[in-house]
Amino acid sequence: MSTLENLVDIPNTPQFQELLSKDLKRISLIYFWTSWAEPCVQMNQVVEGLAKAYPKLLALRVEAEEQADITDSFDINSVPTCLVIQGHALLARIEGGDATQLKETITKHLGNKSVAPQSTTSQPPAPPLSSETEEQLEARMRNIMNQSAVVLFMKGEPDTPRCGFSRTAVALLREKTVAFTHFDILSDESVRQGLKKLNDWPTFPQFIVKGEFVGGLDVVKEMKESGEFEEVFST
Repeated sequence: MSTLENLVDIPNTPQFQELLSKDLKRISLIYFWTSWAEPCVQMNQVVEGLAKAYPKLLALRVEAEEQADITDSFDINSVPTCLVIQGHALLARIEGGDATQLKETITKHLGNKSVAPQSTTSQPPAPPLSSETEEQLEARMRNIMNQSAVVLFMKGEPDTPRCGFSRTAVALLREKTVAFTHFDILSDESVRQGLKKLNDWPTFPQFIVKGEFVGGLDVVKEMKESGEFEEVFST
């Protein structure tokens, strides 16, 4: 356990969401690790050192296997993996034990007041799964986004969601008695990767209202708390 206020070991998904949504202008480092991966030993020290050096940095340590819902929502395939984010913008994705790159990234972004998202270069594009062109894929995604007044892009099915964030999204819509259709992004890798670019949003679920992207789960939860939800989702 860390004694640093800005270095937090994440025990569950709700606390993770709460910490990230407290200050959307703050630079955050999400560090995915496991106890059995040897490269994580060094990266543990690096992350702690960065938290000490930069008090304004929010460093969240996520045990990748224990917090599977969080790991899956960010498409983490190996450890250690570090994500640097500001609000909902993915600034950098660093896979493997590249301590130098992580240090340079944190120094760069905390040294600049205005940060330009670099989500388009944070990870390699998925290999094409078919002969579908980018224009055809975008048209298909927009057709799905317009298949009903409210569309939820999620992992799994509403009755059998495959991650905690998707489960919470379905529960929220049902609590508000919002009629919606859904699309399982795990069933179509082209759509899964394409939506990240189309909507400039790196994670799922994604909420679509009247063909327009309105946000991810934490944004919609904020709408619910502020009373804006009913206005946005009224169809």
